[in-house]
Amino acid sequence: MNESAVSTEAEQGEERRVRVVLVDDHRMFRTGVQAEIGDTARTGVEVVGEAADVDQAVTVVTATRPDVVLLDVHLPGGGGVEVLRRCAALSGAAENPVRFLALSVSDAAEDVIGVIRGGARGYVTKTITGPDLVDAVFRVSDGDAVFSPRLAGFVLDAFAATDTPPADEDLDRLTQREREVLRLIARGYAYKEVAKQLFISVKTVESHVSAVLRKLQLSNRHELTRWATARRLV
Repeated sequence: MNESAVSTEAEQGEERRVRVVLVDDHRMFRTGVQAEIGDTARTGVEVVGEAADVDQAVTVVTATRPDVVLLDVHLPGGGGVEVLRRCAALSGAAENPVRFLALSVSDAAEDVIGVIRGGARGYVTKTITGPDLVDAVFRVSDGDAVFSPRLAGFVLDAFAATDTPPADEDLDRLTQREREVLRLIARGYAYKEVAKQLFISVKTVESHVSAVLRKLQLSNRHELTRWATARRLV
């Protein structure tokens, strides 16, 4: 290979570099993703920052202005939707917009639709392979929308029928935190487990559950589970 060809390849590699911020409240998961995709010479992905909650995410994203943010849906401080709301000016920028790709363990329709309405360019689950995640990052950086196969159906169902109101009036009565508690309770989590997952007290969990039951006019957690299951929230 001649010197000119080597130079061209180096320039192409530089052009393909994508700067990424990892947002997830589990440090070990962030470390795993960093190890899987963060070898810049091999993947073209440069991890320029990490965050574990909403406030950290907004600070890091604003400071680094990455090409793509890998964003978990469930975060202390209001969740991925809150990050999207507070970074709306960056994602909507005319030049060098920051694009968001949701990367979550959840495959619930409500989570998928919520972050897409919030401005994310795609949604993949944590079962994705390293090479596929790298490919998704580059595609989102280029402006494409990327979804794990079965999740794309949720988005199509939500947006295809323009004559059908996309909002769920009952669900809209709940705050973001109440929705997070609702999902975990419906999945069978004990109050202590919910408190640990959301970094709140057991008493606060109890208060949120009472508010959810009152707003939805339900009597107990069994009715709540049936209600959530019927709406594919679990």
